[in-house]
Amino acid sequence: MGEDSGVEMWNNPSCSKCAAARETFELNQVPVKLRPYLDAPPTAAELADVLDRLGAQPWDICRLGEPAAAELGLADWSRDEADRPRWIAAMVACPQLIQRPILLLDDGTAIVGRTPEALAQALATPPALASARPLSTPITD
Repeated sequence: MGEDSGVEMWNNPSCSKCAAARETFELNQVPVKLRPYLDAPPTAAELADVLDRLGAQPWDICRLGEPAAAELGLADWSRDEADRPRWIAAMVACPQLIQRPILLLDDGTAIVGRTPEALAQALATPPALASARPLSTPITD
């Protein structure tokens, strides 16, 4: 694998799911580039690209249980395509609303890596597969 290959992970160091993902990739010897997305929030264009890579809408990866979501009244926002820019703008302004960890894979896809199944899927995606050992540590929710 080249220096730039592997997985980019939007990481929150205090998140247990991010810690589990980091540990899984480390145990499986998969290079991970960590992006501290709370300190270096994505731009609207970056978030739109990630959503396209996920095949998702912004409301699909929005943490509606966060206090900022309640303050903004996100639970009541429309989930129409026309409202996509509004959701993206809110998530860029308050990156804690973005679900984590988001894994950007070399094949151009992305995965929200909250479950053992999602992490196994990321490990099975080339070129991660080229250097990965079988998933060796169960991840629990």
